[in-house]
Amino acid sequence: MKLGAIEAGGTKFVVCIGDEKGNIIDRASFPTEEPKKTMANVFQYFDDKDIEALGVGSFGPIDPDVNSPTYGYITTTPKSGWSNYNIMGALKERYDIPMGFDTDVNGAALGEAMFGAAKGLDSALYLTIGTGIGGGAILGGKLVHGLLHPEMGHMKMIVRDDDPYQGACPYHGTCLEGLAAGPAIEKRWGVKGNELPENHPAWDLEAYYIGQACANYILILSPKKIILGGGVMHQKQLFPMIHRYTQQFLNEYIQKEEVTTDKIKDYIVYPGLGDNAGVVGALALALEAKQNN
Repeated sequence: MKLGAIEAGGTKFVVCIGDEKGNIIDRASFPTEEPKKTMANVFQYFDDKDIEALGVGSFGPIDPDVNSPTYGYITTTPKSGWSNYNIMGALKERYDIPMGFDTDVNGAALGEAMFGAAKGLDSALYLTIGTGIGGGAILGGKLVHGLLHPEMGHMKMIVRDDDPYQGACPYHGTCLEGLAAGPAIEKRWGVKGNELPENHPAWDLEAYYIGQACANYILILSPKKIILGGGVMHQKQLFPMIHRYTQQFLNEYIQKEEVTTDKIKDYIVYPGLGDNAGVVGALALALEAKQNN
């Protein structure tokens, strides 16, 4: 099966051809510019590829409700030119094939469940921690949607006593994204995270907030696996600290060995698909659309 995938990011678009096993056969990427120019690059890539279905995992907010008049739109994004842009309308006008559309993080959650660290599980949470923070979840084998889609990065946090930072989020200040995304690290410490040494106190504080969030997600969603991706999580020294803080915040309330013992190292993990989680997730959306069609 020949599938197409688009990981539509706020900084760059990644496009690829893959198969039903999640294998990437060919890929390309280009900067996210204004919609007309960006979509021209998308069309140039796919026009001669003869794909059977297409999956799109997009930066948001988006409207993923197929019954909504604005289904397929990127909605209230501050990204210049993309607010209320009908990305799926543009694609459907060009290609008469089954298409799947969701947030990039929901797509990544689906990809990890089909092909990655959560393969074989009917429940998983994928969280990306980078320029922003977003989460996607699968419960009962289905992606979570509702009034809109999960916006897990905007959960308000208990701010640690030794952290005077007021938060980088223009909407919520000290939400998870405001305290722990890449821009918050840079604004708090004066340099980008990848310039800080592994033993810098920034990482213990980062793990405190991520661990706090993981504990909340466990209490609310009870996922069978938590997968932490994104640029910040390239700092692998974070994982043992996150495991410890998650356990501290749960305080043994959840009596499952996955979170009460050292098995937590196999419960809160790095993506099995690595940095390909987003684009392979879009392949998974394409496969699901083809199967449902």
